Amino acid sequence: MDGKMLARLGAVVFVAVAITATAIEMNRKEEVQEAWPAGRTTQAQGDPLHDELIRCQTLGEAGPRDPACLRAWAENRNRFLAPGARPVERLPDVPPAPRGDLTPQSGHYDPPILAPAAPIAPSQLDEAR
Repeated sequence: MDGKMLARLGAVVFVAVAITATAIEMNRKEEVQEAWPAGRTTQAQGDPLHDELIRCQTLGEAGPRDPACLRAWAENRNRFLAPGARPVERLPDVPPAPRGDLTPQSGHYDPPILAPAAPIAPSQLDEAR
């Protein structure tokens, strides 16, 4: 079998596989995606602050001049940034990372010094095989 014939045979096989894959994909039934994943919780209905924030968002440039919007934004900030406003379910505390030398005199972090690796001679590589 010469090179031309082998190339033609390869092209025919490739086209046949592509046509088969396309036919299988076209016959596959579409799965309906959920609007919200099952693990995600929806917003509580009737949240007046959320409704006010949406209204302020639609005002555009007039929002910063509206006293009700300023009040709503301040309350929204306080929800997250006020002392003691942390959610009940917190992530576990991460232990501190190991540190090198941090001395008050230097004022900067000095990473630990590691010894350089010894060079490997070609004869050692041959012995390892």
